[in-house]
Amino acid sequence: MTRTFTIIVSALIILILVAFNTTYSVNYHEVAVKTRFGKPVAVIQEPGLHFKAPFFIDRITKIDTRKQLIDSPLETVLTRDGQQVMIEAFLLWQVDGEEGGDAGSSPALEFYNSYETVNRASNDLEQQLQGALRVVGGYDFEDLIGVNSRLQDAEAEILADLRNTVKNGVTPVAVGINRMILPESTSISVIRRMAAVQQTLAQLERQRGNATAQNLRSQAATKADTIRNFATQWAAQIESQGNEEADRFYREMQKDSELAILLAWRDTLRDSLTGNTTFITDTTRAPFHLLDLDAPTNESGLPIPASDYAPVVQGSTDAPKEGD
Repeated sequence: MTRTFTIIVSALIILILVAFNTTYSVNYHEVAVKTRFGKPVAVIQEPGLHFKAPFFIDRITKIDTRKQLIDSPLETVLTRDGQQVMIEAFLLWQVDGEEGGDAGSSPALEFYNSYETVNRASNDLEQQLQGALRVVGGYDFEDLIGVNSRLQDAEAEILADLRNTVKNGVTPVAVGINRMILPESTSISVIRRMAAVQQTLAQLERQRGNATAQNLRSQAATKADTIRNFATQWAAQIESQGNEEADRFYREMQKDSELAILLAWRDTLRDSLTGNTTFITDTTRAPFHLLDLDAPTNESGLPIPASDYAPVVQGSTDAPKEGD
């Protein structure tokens, strides 16, 4: 019984070893290259379980066909205008693996012959990417920064350089510069240059503002002169009209001077007695003589003041003397 059990277990182990050495699986994102005695014989792209000759006869190398990402180390580059910059870039690449079947001109087989594994390809492409960064040296520093930078043009040139230099079986997909560091000396030079540019822009803005202010002041002065001239002309017209009206009324009053004087006395008296006002006055003098019903009249019947108003001037030699 024990011997039978041992035989069965041994047979199972042998079957497992044989199955392990004669089968392999391919994922949907992989391509397998089969070599027989070291010579490629087939490229398997179809996912699933596949068979091979056991042990050292057939050897399977799986290649990941998904996009791969690598970063370059910091590389010091001298720009065209003599500024030093430290650049770090990334490369997105992919293994060609569209075709399958027998070995021949398959892109996956070309990748296998060029690099054999994805790790070796990544190491080789990293060195090539580091060398391709020399393209940045063909640009000025100002072309790499700011709103109007030509950084995309530099990235496109790096990608084109890699596509011309990589081995068969690899397709560079995209290149990008993800970091740019300035050495201390370059940073000081850039800051000084930026300060000079800002000062120039500020001076231009000040000049523009002064010119605008001068223009506004000139416009305001012109408008003020126009308004003053218009007001002066208008005032002169009003004054002329007033003089004409006054002259007309004066001529009318000259026709009956006594009536004009009476009306003037009346207006003066009316204005004086407007409101609650108490007057102590001499009714023998104009225009208050109009309040005296016994005031004398002239030949026209108009009341006239009984005495004239003659103020005494202090220090006058014409004042009446005692006994006169």
